[in-house]
Amino acid sequence: MKHGKKYLEALKKYDAQAVLDLNSAVETVKKLAFAKFDETVDLSVKLNLKKSQSVRDTVVLPHQFRGEKKILVFCKAEKEKEAQEAGAAFVGAEDLIEKVRGGWLDFDIAVATPDMMKDVGKLGMVLGRKGLMPNPKTGTVTFDLKGALAELKKGRTEFRADKTGVIHLAVGKVSMDGAAIAENASTVLAEIKRKRPADAKGDFVQTISLASTMGPGVWVKVEA
Repeated sequence: MKHGKKYLEALKKYDAQAVLDLNSAVETVKKLAFAKFDETVDLSVKLNLKKSQSVRDTVVLPHQFRGEKKILVFCKAEKEKEAQEAGAAFVGAEDLIEKVRGGWLDFDIAVATPDMMKDVGKLGMVLGRKGLMPNPKTGTVTFDLKGALAELKKGRTEFRADKTGVIHLAVGKVSMDGAAIAENASTVLAEIKRKRPADAKGDFVQTISLASTMGPGVWVKVEA
């Protein structure tokens, strides 16, 4: 992959092979960022997983850095008031399903009550491609709409290992205080370790790195 001049200049400012503690790694990433926009800080964690194993969950970061997301709720009439009072941007049943089936996707998160999933499941081709399909594992299929939306509005976000066993998750912006970014990253790492499969062997977390959107990656020390 060919990199630009500014990226190559950033590489000269640090030891690319060094493994730093989390706080030092965050400060290094902040110093290496060179874009004119407020770059996102991304955490990448390589896990030791078998093909039969997976890691997937949600986490609420202690320090938020994104604007409020628009939440759509698929539910029947008796739950509509609860969804609206909880702050849902869009609420409905068959009417919303038909709207989404037609290609409308002007929302960031989809939530559904369990009794709606038989019909919502038919939107798999539309919602699945965008990562918007409600899922019990991520708390987006529930009758507790008030509780679910409260968590989502706090910034609850999903993380999952890809086919290569790597979890990628944004943990801040370079303009943020370094301690806040580090606390966000530490929170994610703790949740990942908590989801270690019972039959996992050896070192579960293999490598950790941080990088800004345009900048080079920085290795982070793996804590036991």
